[in-house]
Amino acid sequence: MHLPRPPRRSTAVWAAAAFTATALAAGALPAAAAAADTSSAAATAKIDSSLSKAVAKGGDATFFVTLKDKADLKTAKKQSSHAKAAKAAYKALKTNAEDSQKSLASFLDKKKVGHKDYWIANTVKVTGDQALVDELAKRSDVKSIVKEQTFKLDAGETSNTKVTKTPTKAGTDSSASGDDTPEWGVSDIKADQVWNQYDDRGEGIVIASVDSGVQYDHPDLVDNYRGNNGDGTFTNDYNFYDATGACATTSTPCDDNGHGTHTMGTMVGKNGIGVAPNAKWMAAKACATSQGSCQDDDLLAAGQWILAPTDANGQNPRPDLAPNIVNNSWGGDGTFYTDIVNAWNAAGIFEAFAAGNDGDGTTCSTTHPPGAQTETYGVGAYDVNSKIANFSGFGPSPIDGSAKPNISAPGVNVESTWPGSSYNAESGTSMATPHVSGAVALLWSAAPSLIGNIAETRELLNEGARDVDDTHCGGTAAMNNVWGEGKLNILASIDKAPHTAVTVSGKVTDKDTGAGVQGISVKAGNDTEGYRTVVTGANGGYRLSFTPNTYDFTLSGYGYATKTVSGVELSGDQPVTQDFSLTAMPVHKVSGTVLDVTGKALKGATVQVVGTPLDTVTSAADGSFTLPKVAESTYTLKVTPAAPILCNGVSTTSLVVAGDETRTIRLPARADNSGNSCTPATYSWISGSSKVALSGDEDAKTVSLPFPVSFYGVKYSSAAVTTDGLIDFLSPRIGDYANEALPTEAQPNGIVAPLWDDLTLDKKSTVQTATTGKSGSRKFAIVWNNVLFADGGKDRATFEAVFDEATGALTFQYKSVPGNGSSATVGIENQAGTDALQYSFDQAVLKDGSAIRFAQGAK
Repeated sequence: MHLPRPPRRSTAVWAAAAFTATALAAGALPAAAAAADTSSAAATAKIDSSLSKAVAKGGDATFFVTLKDKADLKTAKKQSSHAKAAKAAYKALKTNAEDSQKSLASFLDKKKVGHKDYWIANTVKVTGDQALVDELAKRSDVKSIVKEQTFKLDAGETSNTKVTKTPTKAGTDSSASGDDTPEWGVSDIKADQVWNQYDDRGEGIVIASVDSGVQYDHPDLVDNYRGNNGDGTFTNDYNFYDATGACATTSTPCDDNGHGTHTMGTMVGKNGIGVAPNAKWMAAKACATSQGSCQDDDLLAAGQWILAPTDANGQNPRPDLAPNIVNNSWGGDGTFYTDIVNAWNAAGIFEAFAAGNDGDGTTCSTTHPPGAQTETYGVGAYDVNSKIANFSGFGPSPIDGSAKPNISAPGVNVESTWPGSSYNAESGTSMATPHVSGAVALLWSAAPSLIGNIAETRELLNEGARDVDDTHCGGTAAMNNVWGEGKLNILASIDKAPHTAVTVSGKVTDKDTGAGVQGISVKAGNDTEGYRTVVTGANGGYRLSFTPNTYDFTLSGYGYATKTVSGVELSGDQPVTQDFSLTAMPVHKVSGTVLDVTGKALKGATVQVVGTPLDTVTSAADGSFTLPKVAESTYTLKVTPAAPILCNGVSTTSLVVAGDETRTIRLPARADNSGNSCTPATYSWISGSSKVALSGDEDAKTVSLPFPVSFYGVKYSSAAVTTDGLIDFLSPRIGDYANEALPTEAQPNGIVAPLWDDLTLDKKSTVQTATTGKSGSRKFAIVWNNVLFADGGKDRATFEAVFDEATGALTFQYKSVPGNGSSATVGIENQAGTDALQYSFDQAVLKDGSAIRFAQGAK
């Protein structure tokens, strides 16, 4: 076993120093200085001052290049339903970004500069030096170049000493009729009166948050999670997204701060905690750690996901599953989120933003963006005594001079849900903002004709607000820069809303037993107005409101035949009762065998019938599995290999159960998001013939490639080889001796890692290259011979990476690897560090005399 590796050497500082040393040796800095000297005034004006300072001393910085072209969102705004508007907005934004970014992407690829592209704001994330910044600024298609920055969650007066296992003010179930005991803020905005007078608790409306995540299984939140299938299982695809990478897996919702769980509770929490306790919720995690830091690239990614939710792998976007409302309890400096807000609004997604906690109770112009911008609906905070909070940001906006905040809501000592199935009282405009988001859910549920109508919704919130006369920062008693339009009053807003909706409710029962069936999805709507979904409660009950029209109802749930009832007419102003009975389906045995990617029996694979309450089963030593009772229907059968996964992918196949079923499931080759896949290969060692001038502990040299090599869609004629078992297509880096899991946006990026570890070359070690075959079918090998592990021991490894001209494939071969790779990273990663195919990380899975082939999907 190798000794533990030393801590990574201050990554950012070491990388910058190493790159600068290389640049100095190559004479790059004088060229960068010359480029800076010749920059035009117009080009220089595109570069923000913080970025100029960051690259002025010759180092690298990460920044965003925003292009001038903007998508035309007029078509999206004209759509008749929320789903159609989101689809149209997504299509316009994606098409515009793909077209306008082609030239910039080609420019960066030729310079071997990794980049991450965004469509919602038509911007590209890049890391580079002053010379690159200056070149980009001269481009006619570039609007601005801005250094990356960190935003923050707006948590004000927070104390973990207030965390309790039960609410300090226990309430009854706010999802049922009866005497609820609401939180003070819920009562103050008169949400509880909406429950009682309108029998409205946000049914059929979906609220999202861009925050620190959510404890999805909190007792007061779990029933409302859109990913809850109602049968004990959860589908996190399209319902939760972790842009930060902080959760244990990309498909497991988490909250490592508490802020997101708290704000979500105020929106939809049960037992008197939430404003709209029957609305559904989903969440994008863009902020992490106890400090609540939100990186702007994570916020951008979250903004995209809100408009077009994806699966856990960031693939297969579904704008039709976009939420109705998105809460944003964070802020900072700069207006980079403007394009995202405009896109959301065009798609009919109502957004609410915290106005900020930078106030002192007196000073004006203390709001911060995005909540301080004209485009957003900003929210201030007040306490239980109707006094404006001393931290609440005042207007006029320091960004654009607009009147801010737009409205104020309860934001002091607000008790809500907290991770650990606990409760906490917090203060801040962060706590006020979810009151507004929840209020909009009540408004849209009661008056569905307003869904997606942002302007009219804002106007109704403004008209219903209770005026507070404080004009010391300007304005009038009706609208001023301390309170905005005044104190949120959702009852008054709903009273003023169009009362054309018809409420339909009923009970879903088992046809044979007559018992109510819980967890049945009731989807109702039509092609013109779109569709909304609720899930039946414990007694099989459901409730929705619609504008008068004719609607189709589809009922589905595990164990029952799907039922569709068309042409249900809702008219007049009287509630309609519509009951349904469902037929239970027969059950059958599903059994079979799981094979790995090579066709051998695979032990320990998890076999799951997706979206059902059936327990998962695990394949035995001979690969066999049995699911004893599966109801007749059509499903997705998912088979997931156990660790170490290696080249075994996840199998998802259609499963039609009409009788006993037997399946043989051979796992596919595992692939990354770019279509690159890996499989075990036949070992065929290529000996090196030409020596690479590498030596010592940390060294890197660039070698010419005998034929163009395509890597993640970019062609290269050279690559850097390092002593640490890396091939780097972007730059000849040193100091990367502490291997990391892939992908990571931390450098190095654009790498091939046959054995990334802390390695060193002594007199017994060499790195060589060799070319075999004829033109068109050549192979090029980079060979590490007898390299020493830099842990003070005597272990040595011999391995190689082989590029295939004919197929574009890349093969890793291992002649001898002591420890079987137990301290190494093996795999490939794209140029931006956003996609990778990792074979192993610190796992003893390599075998002497073995090979791994990576087939490239992007050539």
